[in-house]
Amino acid sequence: MSGETSQSATEESKVRYRRTQSVTRAEEITKKESEQRKSQPDKPCHRPRDSLFSWSSGFDNFTGLVNWGFLLLTMGGIRLVLENFIKYGIRVDPVQWFTVLTGKGEGEGYPSVLLVSYALVPVMICLMMERGLASEIIPDSAGMAVHIINIIVLVLIPMVVIHVKGHIFSLVGAMTVCFIYCILFLKLWSYVQVNLWCRVEKRQHRHSRSGRRQSITIAQLQNGRDQEHERGGSNGSATGYCNDKDKVPALVHYPDNLHPADLFYFLLAPTLCYELNFPKTTRIRKRFLIKRMLEVIIGVHIVMGLFQQWMIPSVRNSLVPFSNMDLTKTAERLLKLAIPNHLMWLCFFYLTFHSFLNLMGELLHFADRNFYSDWWNANNIDTFWRTWNMPVHKWCVRHLYIPVVELGYSKVSASVIVFFFSAFFHEYLVSVPLKTFKVWAFTGMMAQIPLSFVAKHMETTYGPRWGNMLVWASIILGQPLAIMMYYHDYVITNYNDVLV
Repeated sequence: MSGETSQSATEESKVRYRRTQSVTRAEEITKKESEQRKSQPDKPCHRPRDSLFSWSSGFDNFTGLVNWGFLLLTMGGIRLVLENFIKYGIRVDPVQWFTVLTGKGEGEGYPSVLLVSYALVPVMICLMMERGLASEIIPDSAGMAVHIINIIVLVLIPMVVIHVKGHIFSLVGAMTVCFIYCILFLKLWSYVQVNLWCRVEKRQHRHSRSGRRQSITIAQLQNGRDQEHERGGSNGSATGYCNDKDKVPALVHYPDNLHPADLFYFLLAPTLCYELNFPKTTRIRKRFLIKRMLEVIIGVHIVMGLFQQWMIPSVRNSLVPFSNMDLTKTAERLLKLAIPNHLMWLCFFYLTFHSFLNLMGELLHFADRNFYSDWWNANNIDTFWRTWNMPVHKWCVRHLYIPVVELGYSKVSASVIVFFFSAFFHEYLVSVPLKTFKVWAFTGMMAQIPLSFVAKHMETTYGPRWGNMLVWASIILGQPLAIMMYYHDYVITNYNDVLV
């Protein structure tokens, strides 16, 4: 019996050996064929290869083409600069910058400064309400109602004042007011919501402790004494550090954070999300700080120079073809405006998210400098909006998206709500200063939802590179189109009699 088994196993192994010998991989065939061809006397010089521009070639070193494209773009930019100087002359005037930025174009009393100063009123109302809620002097329902009314009125104040007294506001002053009030709205929302989380957690902990009296071990008693010691060190020490050798900062606990110094630090910090204990740096890097200060100063001049020399003439020249609906000339003006607008947008991005926010973070010892991610590599629209403005993205996820999902809504519904919220404030920052209430910015932001599906389709069907190209095309062409539409509506609304 054992002999038959061994014989069958031997035959099976022979069959397997014949099968393996009958099948050869393509690489082995190619290798054998190449060796046979090389042995021929005709000295062969050809072998199977794909062209370098074919995806299957695996070639990815296009450094020379990138240098060629950069040089070509530089030469084209220089030509446009020379054409602009020849046609319009030198329009850059630093005196006008100073006049606009200091508000001398406004009416009596600097209304923008007064309106910004008034923002301290809702801030103090918010702090007093939180103190009343923490001490349980104010009922929760009444306190939250006051908070909601307070932050809604905060947004409405610039809309009403600028609409009624718009003739005494300069355009830059009105834009500054709306921008500050918008940031203040987001920060106070975060401040109220975080304190609500802390207040609920504290009450739940208190109820759980009062529900059943538990025995306390020596270790728990010692841990409690250590926590009290840390609190005493944070309140009595000027530095806020414990007395141990590691110098570990003592954590602030609710409601010890409810004082003006903590709130005003958060209002100045380069973030929109409130925390009781922000990560802090130990020192200010002087060289880093000086670099950021120089970048802010130089960057403001570059942005203003591009705006005066290049943007204003291009926008003005687009009025007539845009009004006459001349599609050919409108497309030409759109492409001509796209280059200076995109350069100014890139400068504004670097100036704001790298130079200015790092400057504020360094002065305030704020350690979290994740102000932007690699949005330039975004393969779809969703990735771009999640990476280019990290403070706003973190706020939307933390205070809007996650709470909406926790209420039982789907992720798609939460995303639509976030885009709707963002679209409202994009429209708010444009329409209120211009006193031209249109919906172009709102429509452009809501159009990002179907555009994201198109970008994802491009990414999955044609590859990530095409999705990235669609993202860049929407950035380069979308903004100048919105500028042309708003400028047209602004001129028609305010200067139509003069044009006629």
